Amino acid sequence: MPDFRTYLSQIKAGIRETTVEEITKHRPQVLIDVREGEEYNEGYVPGATWIPRGKLEQRIEDAVPERDADIVLYCAGGNRSALAARTLAEMGYSRVRSLAGGYGAWKKAGHAVDKPFIFSDAQKARYARHTMLPEVGEKGQAKLLRSKVLLLGAGGLGSPSAYYLAAAGVGTLGLVDDDVVDESNLQRQILHSTRRVGMPKVESAQKTLTELNPDVRVIPHQTRLLSDNVLDIIKDYDLIVDGADNFPTRYLLNDAALMLKKAVLHASIFRFEGQITTFLPFHGPCYRCLYPEPPPLGMAPSCNEAGVLGVLPGVIGVLQATEAVKLLLGIGETLSGRLLIYDALATKFRELKLRRDPSCAVCSDPQKPIELIDYEAFCARG
Repeated sequence: MPDFRTYLSQIKAGIRETTVEEITKHRPQVLIDVREGEEYNEGYVPGATWIPRGKLEQRIEDAVPERDADIVLYCAGGNRSALAARTLAEMGYSRVRSLAGGYGAWKKAGHAVDKPFIFSDAQKARYARHTMLPEVGEKGQAKLLRSKVLLLGAGGLGSPSAYYLAAAGVGTLGLVDDDVVDESNLQRQILHSTRRVGMPKVESAQKTLTELNPDVRVIPHQTRLLSDNVLDIIKDYDLIVDGADNFPTRYLLNDAALMLKKAVLHASIFRFEGQITTFLPFHGPCYRCLYPEPPPLGMAPSCNEAGVLGVLPGVIGVLQATEAVKLLLGIGETLSGRLLIYDALATKFRELKLRRDPSCAVCSDPQKPIELIDYEAFCARG
């Protein structure tokens, strides 16, 4: 029987190796770190997926289902990754390489490294049902904890959206609302309570969300979006959950989000029906592609005038939160180009296709300057 050195030489002779220089010039489709957790926590090659050597056979098919994917494995010095490359070849992966010199060679070459988010024991317990999902894992959960989402409105839609985003561990939530809690809100706005009637909604929401999850930083913006503040408010967030209840704000948000290339998760509710879509700047229709101009006064009644089923915003708001998590993690299919309509009385969903308007005033030409407009209040707030 050969000793380990001889055995390793035989293994390396039967696999393909690559160098740091090669992978910096031609980035592989998949880069996998096969070191142990303690090593990984000290730093890793940016963009690498961590699968410890002892669990590689168990997890590789979920992480890389395509057997012909271009895969580079690395460990500390190139030995464990060579053994891992042999294993993947035996499992049918045809384009696997091992990084000669491993992570040590990467650092020695002076390339940048990332460090993973280190979870506390409490966080490991809190997010356990997320991290066991291959599509999320600890890397995805860390991404959520580093993410920033702005919620426009702390009312009917903003309440369930914010509540579930906070529970999911989205690290920073901004809330924009200039209203105070009213008794009529409590039938649907679950962030608030009877004892908080008269309190600013952003303050009430902040109390609820930080009590739910102390990991989450809540930033209250007790104001209404206007042309002179909208860019400053939205610029630092990754995406925007639109729960606005009036047309002037929706149009202003649409135009400002296009200017800063921010995704907007739009939804609205009315009586027993809700609808939701996702606007990805210049990669699908925008709000003005659907509705080029605000409606005349009185043509679009608010919830104050027409009413709304109290549980309806819960359904639509949770769908918004789901879209937000998917976008932040880069998983699944978004609602861009699709309008999902929910009929609560019939318990039915239907879907409409949406297309960009080639003559849209704001998104048809990405090079055309966008002017922010403060529209008059075309409909009552509710």
